[in-house]
Amino acid sequence: MRAVRGVGGLLALLLVLGACAPGVPEAAAPGDARPAGPDQLRGVELEYLYFTDGPDEIATRQTIEKFEVATGARVNLQLVAYSDLERTLQARIAAGKAPDVARTQDLNPYRADLLDLRPYLSDQTFPDAFLPDAARAVRGPAGEFLGVPSDLTLNGPFVNLDLFAKAGVPVPERWSWDELVEAAEKVRRVTGKPYAIAMDKSGHRLATMLSQYGTTFFDLDGRPALDVGKATEALKRFAGLHASGAMPTDFWLESGSRYKGANEIFLAQDAAVYLSGNWQVSQLAKASQFRFAAAPNPCAARCGGFPGGKYMVSFKQSKHPAAAAAFIEWMNGAQRQRELVAKAQFLPTRKDLVDPGISYPQRLEDMRIFLAEAKLVPAEAYTSNSSPAFARTANALRDEIARVLGGQSTPEEAARTVRQVSERAYAEVSGR
Repeated sequence: MRAVRGVGGLLALLLVLGACAPGVPEAAAPGDARPAGPDQLRGVELEYLYFTDGPDEIATRQTIEKFEVATGARVNLQLVAYSDLERTLQARIAAGKAPDVARTQDLNPYRADLLDLRPYLSDQTFPDAFLPDAARAVRGPAGEFLGVPSDLTLNGPFVNLDLFAKAGVPVPERWSWDELVEAAEKVRRVTGKPYAIAMDKSGHRLATMLSQYGTTFFDLDGRPALDVGKATEALKRFAGLHASGAMPTDFWLESGSRYKGANEIFLAQDAAVYLSGNWQVSQLAKASQFRFAAAPNPCAARCGGFPGGKYMVSFKQSKHPAAAAAFIEWMNGAQRQRELVAKAQFLPTRKDLVDPGISYPQRLEDMRIFLAEAKLVPAEAYTSNSSPAFARTANALRDEIARVLGGQSTPEEAARTVRQVSERAYAEVSGR
């Protein structure tokens, strides 16, 4: 392994035994649980189960290499396809062979098996370093710290600048849903493209539209909160865009109940507006044969996108819990997160990185759009996304709108059904 300079003092971070900070509950440490010392790191090999969004893999490997040089530990990065992640983790947990660390987009399927990191942290203020809304998902009922929100994603639109310019349509600094549709439809008419707007087939992506129309699946306390009237209004708009041909109906219907990205429609220049999220920036930059840009989310009752994100977690089954916690803490220190999110073009989760911002080496203006949009996200969007009942409810939204587009239901019926699903899912996960 080649030497990496600039890591002086990093090992010291792992050796500090910090007292519990005010407001951070002290963990009841099992046995002799404590932060890892040099001997617990040197020569240890950690398994890190990882799925990649693309450009993050190289950045992650580079950061891991620095950790290995600083500590003498080894990290075996095990790649798994995103579609196989939950099944792989569940199988390994069931077999008693959970990895030491994993990257996941959802903690809820494994929550009972996650390691409380608090007794192993060298800095007991570390859990307070993250945005409260993003960190809420990793807190247990007794204050457990079950993982780290390692990066933030945000849904939002991209526009084909060449098509907008050809049609003589400016991209505004802020627009309403009416204005976005009017602009996209004008571009479609002038350029002769088949569609105006494309959106990933995803309940999560469609939840963005619900939030903009003033409602989310769950409230700040995690209870069912979908306003059927507001949801109906949003779904009427969505259905109307398909009925008019502004959005591709076949795209939504032909893939059954599976997720499907609409990036190919955008890359083929068949639609001038693409509703997706910041993880697409690097992929579009590599694959597009035209000028594109991130654009502000459209506003209805309110503005802003809808959040998602990834987490680094460890498991109670880990053979090296102290080393695993040290690795998670190190990877999510301010300097490492600054470097990693800049290279991977993610959004930061640390409070000390949000206000000063990140100096992205590529597509800086696009990332600034997403950073600005993140400040407009309503707090209940975070609690909704992190709810154990979110996935089931979002899938119901995806399936019910498909029934609407297929002529088997109405927007109001779909909204009512989704509300009922959210209530049943909430009751099940909360034991009621």
